[in-house]
Formats: sequence, C-alpha cells, structure tokens
Amino acid sequence: MRATDTKLEQALNYRFADRGLFLLALTHRSAVDGARGDYERLEFLGDAVLDLIVADFLMRRFPEATEGTLSKLRASIVNTYTLAGKARALGIGDSLRLGKGEENSGGRDKVSILAAAFEALIGAIYTESGFEAAQRAVEALLTPDIGAPGAQRDYKTELQEAGYRRFGEHPVYELAGESGPEHAKRFVSRVRIGQHELGIGEGSSKKQSEQAAARRALEVISGQQHERGGA
Repeated sequence: MRATDTKLEQALNYRFADRGLFLLALTHRSAVDGARGDYERLEFLGDAVLDLIVADFLMRRFPEATEGTLSKLRASIVNTYTLAGKARALGIGDSLRLGKGEENSGGRDKVSILAAAFEALIGAIYTESGFEAAQRAVEALLTPDIGAPGAQRDYKTELQEAGYRRFGEHPVYELAGESGPEHAKRFVSRVRIGQHELGIGEGSSKKQSEQAAARRALEVISGQQHERGGA
C-alpha cells in the first residue's frame, strides 16, 4: 500500500475494504495494455451516481429553483474541469496507475484522466457500500462550492489554468467587434494562446463575450486531449 493511496483515502474520508476495487478505480487503460482491468466501467457508473446525487442535493437545497436553473447548477458542478480540480485537491494524480507512455506525457495532470478517476472512485464507493456512502462522499467534496441559483462558472480562470498547462502560456483576449445601438450592444471577442486561436464568443458586454470565448476554448482543448487518447 503506497503512502499516496493512504493519503487519498484520508482525503476521501473513506477506507476501502476491497483493496482491489480501490486500485481498479485508479488504473488507466494504458497500464493494462488494452486488457480489461481499468477504471472505465467504474467511471461509467460513477458518472451516473454523481448526476443523481447532485440533482437530489440541488432539489433539496433550492426548492424554489426552476428546472433550467437546476440544470445549469448541476452542469457547473458535474463537469470535467470541476471534477479534475477536485481530483487534484484530493491528490488522485499521485495515486494513478499509468502506463509508461501516459506517465511520460503528463497523464497524472491531464484534466480528462483526473475527472475520469474521480468518477471511478465514486463508482467504486457506490459498488462497495451503496448509495448513502457515495452520497456522503460526494456531498462532502462538492457541495461546499455550490452557490446560490444563477452562480456562473469562471471560464476565464479555468482557461488560464488549463491553457498554461497545455501551452505554457496565458490566454490573450481581443475585441473582434461590436454592433447594435447603445442600449443593446453586442460584443464579439476572440481568445488566443501563443499562436493558437482557440475561441470566439459573443455577449451583451465585453466581459460576457470573453467568458463565452474562454468557454469555447476550453471545449477545443478538451477535444484535443480526447483525440490524443487522454481519457
């Protein structure tokens, strides 16, 4: 048992009785040469469990919120970047089982891998101890960050972190255009990192257009990681 694994269980506030299940939730497919025995089935289960737990929590926390507001809140919590951030805070990257190639390409800090392993661990807790144990773990880890209805993700901050990890540079925003009368202006911004133009966004203010551009850039970066086999 590695010290990093012990620290991870302490951070989760959950100790696995089935050590094999715990290790399976941390095993990327690159470590098993394509054979069965990686975290992907547990990731699939954990994704569904997370959605249900967060939806249930939001229904209880915000009894007057509309379906649209609840959906936006859930999306702001159960998404790749939020889950990867939680995985980093827990130290999941240090406990991952990776193949040599994935290890050398920085797999321990890949957003897609970290988020998948987080979901797999929740799936493993559910498998071993049932819904209530998974619910306790998820609510302790995720719900402290939930604000009031209408809270928005800060895509610009997420892009600054993700862009620096991916390209080693920070994003630069440019106002690409504006239109409409003074009382109803529309702004268009583009964002680039180094020589890479990654997104264009539109909004009723410059700030909103930059957030929209950052959101698009994050989608592009995430897509590139999946194309390289990052998950």
